[in-house]
Amino acid sequence: MIDFDQAMDDFWQARQGGDFPVQWKETLDMPTAHQICLKLIDRHTEHGDPQLGWKVGLTAKAIREQVGAKSPAFAVLFSKGKWPSGVSYPYQDLIRPGWENELCLTMGKTISGPNVSEEEAREAVATIAPAFEIIEHRPPPGNGTPPLSAADNGQQKAFVVGEETVYDPAIHDLATTSCDLYVNGEFKEQAFGVEVMESSPIASLTWLAGKLSEFDLTLEAGMSVMTGSFTKQYRFEAPIEIEARFEPFGTVKASFT
Repeated sequence: MIDFDQAMDDFWQARQGGDFPVQWKETLDMPTAHQICLKLIDRHTEHGDPQLGWKVGLTAKAIREQVGAKSPAFAVLFSKGKWPSGVSYPYQDLIRPGWENELCLTMGKTISGPNVSEEEAREAVATIAPAFEIIEHRPPPGNGTPPLSAADNGQQKAFVVGEETVYDPAIHDLATTSCDLYVNGEFKEQAFGVEVMESSPIASLTWLAGKLSEFDLTLEAGMSVMTGSFTKQYRFEAPIEIEARFEPFGTVKASFT
């Protein structure tokens, strides 16, 4: 039997101190991990860091198979983690970091329940922005598991967001949206929105609405959603400059020194 309050306190205290509660590696299951993540929203708010939205992770089948996860996962976006495009951040303040190349969708309408259609999800989106998710591999090497990651807010450190574009479902096909990635000025790869959920970033919204309903939550208007990476997850060391060009939604940049 898991001592839920103790687990929640352990994850909170570890996160504040840059540590990781590896003592829960063998006992924590995914439903409990998600409950811990959700319960900690209030504690973040009490400490001046309110929720801004959600992230959907493990959206690619290959990544799920790699880490031994059976389905996508969700985590929380907080106010202090929202960084503007062009940000320069000290590498020494990160724990084994990486990044993912994503679209950040902001909801104009609330959607809820397990049966939200992709058409309903498209009609609920207000704006789209090019974005990076900055992640941290906080567990010591060899100690990470999907439940530990979920309880620790899904590796989430920050999200870097470029200029928003008003979304028009009649002209914007997110499955065919392209992402050209540049690292230190050199082209690395091109990927497309169809890589997300083997469909498009819109499918992340329908999945998230259904998953949140299991916890009596809705995907509310005004919330931002990081919808999953177009590419593999990249690890990095400093110094580095990264740039992702999303056609037709613009460019996002960040550097780490």
